[in-house]
Amino acid sequence: MSFTRASGILLHPTSLPSRFGIGALGQSAYNFVDFLVETGQKIWQVMPLGLTGFSDSPYASFSAFAGNHLLISLEKLEEYGLLKGADIDNGPSFPDDKVIYNDVIKFKNAVLKKSFENFVELYNHPYIKEQRDEFLFFCQRNAWWLDDYALFMALKETYDNHIWSTWDIDIVKREPNAIKECTKKLEEKMDFHKYIQYKFFKQWLDLKQYANKNGVRIIGDIPIFVAYDSADVWANQHLFYLDENRKSTVVAGVPPDYFSETGQLWGNPLYRWDVMKEENYEWWIKRFAIILNVVDIVRIDHFRGFEAYWEVPATEKTAVKGQWVKGPGKDLFYTIEKDLGKLPIIAEDLGFLTPEVHELRDTFEFPGMTILQFAFSSDATNPYLPHNFSRNCVVYTGTHDNDTTIGWFKTCPKTEKKYSLKYLGTNGKNIHWDFIKMGMSSVADTAIFPLQDVLGLGTEARMNTPSTESGNWSWRFTADMITPEIKEKLKDLAITYGRYIPETKEEEKDTADSEND
Repeated sequence: MSFTRASGILLHPTSLPSRFGIGALGQSAYNFVDFLVETGQKIWQVMPLGLTGFSDSPYASFSAFAGNHLLISLEKLEEYGLLKGADIDNGPSFPDDKVIYNDVIKFKNAVLKKSFENFVELYNHPYIKEQRDEFLFFCQRNAWWLDDYALFMALKETYDNHIWSTWDIDIVKREPNAIKECTKKLEEKMDFHKYIQYKFFKQWLDLKQYANKNGVRIIGDIPIFVAYDSADVWANQHLFYLDENRKSTVVAGVPPDYFSETGQLWGNPLYRWDVMKEENYEWWIKRFAIILNVVDIVRIDHFRGFEAYWEVPATEKTAVKGQWVKGPGKDLFYTIEKDLGKLPIIAEDLGFLTPEVHELRDTFEFPGMTILQFAFSSDATNPYLPHNFSRNCVVYTGTHDNDTTIGWFKTCPKTEKKYSLKYLGTNGKNIHWDFIKMGMSSVADTAIFPLQDVLGLGTEARMNTPSTESGNWSWRFTADMITPEIKEKLKDLAITYGRYIPETKEEEKDTADSEND
């Protein structure tokens, strides 16, 4: 897949400024798109947009298809006549710099339920006829996943949020009569979950349309695996390796390596690829169809797992005693492309790779990823050094799983620090801009920078530390952090290195003047 030369910013919507403790799809999201346009950035990369489950991670969602309703803008619901000022003005005081998930969930769920009650009360009123018709169409079009998801979430509430395998056995096994009875009994709760999904997708797609109209493309994210405690597994048990009690028999992870002598035990249930193949990979085709309606480009997390994945018995406490098992490989992507056409995919190809993984990626011309923080641990042959790049790749200073560039620079081994300063020809005073410039000037078609690096923040702004269960996914910025100086610097680099072409002579003059200052 050919990507035009461009640069952009990595930022999850939860990190946006907002009154209510978590980023939302309201004015601050539109302001962020405006910031991208103003600085010549053509890409906004987000992480998964699903409702977070275990440890607040967007990579552990209750559904591979549903959106995170906590991102719904309450102000926009007020504009639509579904909330009153008093419903949102008397909320608690939230910190501006981080998400306190328990407090946010308690407050926003209560307000969203109030909005739903107002929607039901006004359901036959001409004032909301357009919203009512949109809602009915949304429910009908998405029934194939939405019905199961809404019932799953309603049952989660009924069973005090316990894992689905602990529910009554006839519901665990999805006995038809039990499902029919639950659906009837929990209809109102299900309608609430359908309503907030409708509102999430309405607000997100409006935002995406605004971004696209202004020349900004959205890169989304598909985690290769899904969470065990999800509507996906409960509703599609035959697609996963489960025992007679519906517990996982084998789970996902990665083997021991330089970073961990016991590997990483992720615990996700593993797919029965043989069954998926028999069904012509229908579940995956639908998954890609949904995500490609929501974003413009998809980054596949742990891409190498499609070629071979690390299988660990579910009884193990670490990932040491696992084995490599072949995945679906080219067959999956050929099948998806036959149905959906050429796929705009970025392959997360970090870590231990084999020639077979490279071949899978290159057969479909998927660009891979390079991380500049990984570039200085060896010598000039290091594949993450810019002089070793190919054009068909995406370069990052770091990702959501890395420390910020300033944080990395302060803690990296002395040999790496010395090599990076020598390579860059710098004293390291503005190491974050040195790294951004290195990415901008590289031959990589696409360059992406976490907003934390653009803002020059340290470890306190790190988004996630892998293999830790708390303190992640909570960082937020405030609007005043994006200064005119930062905007000017970012735009200058985009123009200088051909990632943004000024539309007017005035822009070119402003850039030249700033470079001479």
